[in-house]
Amino acid sequence: MCQATRADTVAARAISEVIDQFEDISGQFKMGLVVVDDQMGGWTNRYTSEFSFRFETQQSLKWGWLSGVLWTSEVPSVKKVREAVLTTLYCTVYIQRNGFAHALEEMLAQEGYAMAMAGCTQFDCDASDIAYTREIIAPYLSTQDYPTILVCLFGDRVAHALGYKPLGLSDRAGLSLALHCSQSENRAS
Repeated sequence: MCQATRADTVAARAISEVIDQFEDISGQFKMGLVVVDDQMGGWTNRYTSEFSFRFETQQSLKWGWLSGVLWTSEVPSVKKVREAVLTTLYCTVYIQRNGFAHALEEMLAQEGYAMAMAGCTQFDCDASDIAYTREIIAPYLSTQDYPTILVCLFGDRVAHALGYKPLGLSDRAGLSLALHCSQSENRAS
């Protein structure tokens, strides 16, 4: 069986497992799996592309398209396909219920919800890194400044790659914090 067919099957199965949760969501959507080459340099910057796929979805949602993103820098797996599809679905649900995120705090809430509901576990931070990230990001929660948001979400690696001001954050620090906070909220309720 070809890998593309297998990915399509995994995606369809993931959608069918959760679709009943979305009765309050209006509209019809088509889901596509997109493989983005972030390894070979070229024009694809992982950080700016990932930001766009996560937060600049107004046009694709308007036309009823959802994109589950897989990256060439990551080893393909059933888990990666499920997470890509489910994160996209839950992100869309969050947007339908809460509107589009504009400030960092809204983006963290959106992505934390989507990743937690999708069962993501890829961000493994210890308690001290979470506390440190929370402290560093706190003054920027209301910002809508693109460079600052990118660094808060993705860490200093993006700052160095794109010439932005580093904040002393580890790789994917803000996303790790968002997932941690959302998982903690789910356990508490």
